[in-house]
Amino acid sequence: MEKFETLSGIAAPMPLVNIDTDMIIPKVFLKSIKRTGFGANLFDEMRFNRDGTEIADFVLNKPQYREAQILVAGDNFGCGSSREHAPWAIADFGIKCVISTSFADIFFNNCFKNGILPIVLPQEQVDLLMKDAEKGSNARMTVDLEAQEITSSDGDVIPFEVDAFKKQCLINGLDDIGLTMEKVDAIDAFEAKADAARPWV
Repeated sequence: MEKFETLSGIAAPMPLVNIDTDMIIPKVFLKSIKRTGFGANLFDEMRFNRDGTEIADFVLNKPQYREAQILVAGDNFGCGSSREHAPWAIADFGIKCVISTSFADIFFNNCFKNGILPIVLPQEQVDLLMKDAEKGSNARMTVDLEAQEITSSDGDVIPFEVDAFKKQCLINGLDDIGLTMEKVDAIDAFEAKADAARPWV
């Protein structure tokens, strides 16, 4: 998993509330357990017409937001079913940070496991960042995970809270497999000891 330290990028405003996982990646695309390839269908029903053409006024189809790496969203982001494909699609599109007033618990935790930083802020601070994001590609936000601060394009600094363990996992690029591999020597030693104690197994 890629390390997350400091992110400076374009933020896309998406003020819709209750964006569920089926809106993020419709169930028709859940045909693979690979983590890649889902970005093309992120927000598919909002991004594309039935004939496959783009819906011009959807935020991520606008020229200034096509390279967005930060999403400023409405309340209760990632609700609905627990599909891990939702953060896979977000990450595959290139979005590395989602800011909202609240997230569904399973989605929230899945973000950390897939290199995405979900940030919870009070409504007034989300509103401030939403207005900043509406300025387009000339307004770049900076998210400093180590310092736990967001800096708007105007220089406003907003602190945020994050679980210390999840923070260190992101900074070091460790998902569940990476955490397990850090203990590989202890695992090998345990297995060798177990084999010696029970050679008949």
